[in-house]
Amino acid sequence: MDKTIVSPAAAVADIGDGATVMIGGFGGSGAPVELIHALVDAGPRNLTVVNNNAGNGHVGLAALIEQGQVARLICSFPRSTDPKVFTDLYFAGKIELEIVPQGTLAERIRAGGAGIPAFYTPTSYGTELAEGKPVAEFDGRHYVQERWLKADFALIKAELGDPLGNLTYRMAARNFNPLMAMAAEKTIAQVSRIVPAGSIDPEHVVTPGIFVDGVVEISEPKQEEVLNREGAVYP
Repeated sequence: MDKTIVSPAAAVADIGDGATVMIGGFGGSGAPVELIHALVDAGPRNLTVVNNNAGNGHVGLAALIEQGQVARLICSFPRSTDPKVFTDLYFAGKIELEIVPQGTLAERIRAGGAGIPAFYTPTSYGTELAEGKPVAEFDGRHYVQERWLKADFALIKAELGDPLGNLTYRMAARNFNPLMAMAAEKTIAQVSRIVPAGSIDPEHVVTPGIFVDGVVEISEPKQEEVLNREGAVYP
């Protein structure tokens, strides 16, 4: 039952070419930078990545995209503070983009984890984002059918974890991470500290260990925004 993994490299070793990978975070908040960089080093190609944005600067998700490892990106905000890496590849036709409104993105991921194949939302009705999707009318209002989102792997970031995979989060870093943990076949969490089993109050557990397959301790995780201010480039 011990789900502890010795290193980020070992944590991402099973992610191969063509995998669909959910990556937690809202911007840099809750982004598993060390796991993403381990994935850059591992080198799988033709990935489909689900994330809130398209990365910033030349670290984290932007680094994964810059190395040409991402074939398709599903996100809400392809343009953020410094999206040059994604923008250049997109206009060069080297990466596909599916834009999903943020609330819809969260609900599609939640539906994937809950086993709900589809749901209806008024968001995007009458826009290009709804083209080709089924539309139904409920109580005089039109709704667009959206399909669940699931993934082969989820890479997430938490604050505390135990060997059984139970997780807590730090403030806003919670964001997409718990939803993605539920929607992936295999979930790997980087945590700031691994504590003994039973030491996390059950009332404080946000993600139960049943949704987590591996936990790796990163005692001093890097923050994307700090790396970008320093002008960091990975690798």
